Amino acid sequence: MASLPAPLLAPSLLAGDHANLAASAQLVANAGLSWLHCDIMDGHFVPNLSFSPETLAALRRAGNKLYFDTHLMLDEPHRYIEAFAKAGANLISIHIEPAYDHAATLARIRSLGCQCGIVLNPGTPATAIEPFLSLVDLVLVMTVQPGFGGQSFRRDMLPKIQQIDTWRRARALGFRLEVDGGIDLATGRECHAAGADTFVAGTSFFRAADKPAFVAGFASLPVR
Repeated sequence: MASLPAPLLAPSLLAGDHANLAASAQLVANAGLSWLHCDIMDGHFVPNLSFSPETLAALRRAGNKLYFDTHLMLDEPHRYIEAFAKAGANLISIHIEPAYDHAATLARIRSLGCQCGIVLNPGTPATAIEPFLSLVDLVLVMTVQPGFGGQSFRRDMLPKIQQIDTWRRARALGFRLEVDGGIDLATGRECHAAGADTFVAGTSFFRAADKPAFVAGFASLPVR
């Protein structure tokens, strides 16, 4: 059995101050965290626009050394992985829903020196990503419909998290199991109980009145 990853909090840059993204990223670093979740939206796959490769590159030029957990919400992610890898992404996750060569794209991400992940939307069954579990470093289960921050957590996604965790354990795989959407301490604990170990928190992190306590709450989750 591969050892399962320790719980990890990855605040989402999307919920930061868009007038000063470098300061928002620095808040994450100052909180003692190592990961920054970067939501990349193209206005087609999801009805919103966000960041480009230049955003990541600018953060790197500003001295940011966080691990960039880069989530491509794009119709054609295979066209942009080189640009994001060059810009400083550490992990690049792609959605299963659009039609393209998923396995070849995951292999290309890895060949560029990045870790790779696969993502599924709330309406997509877990079986859609099952063939790729041995190819990835991370599986991201969306717990809201992607596109906008601040949405309410969908508890009907908990069985999907449980199913992916069951496959992970049965096959002795070591990928991270990440959740994104409506995640705060309470919903994070529910996801952790279902098998998640990596938690994207946007609004709840940046609006937390006591960030050290918020971070400590996730750090206290046990390794399952």
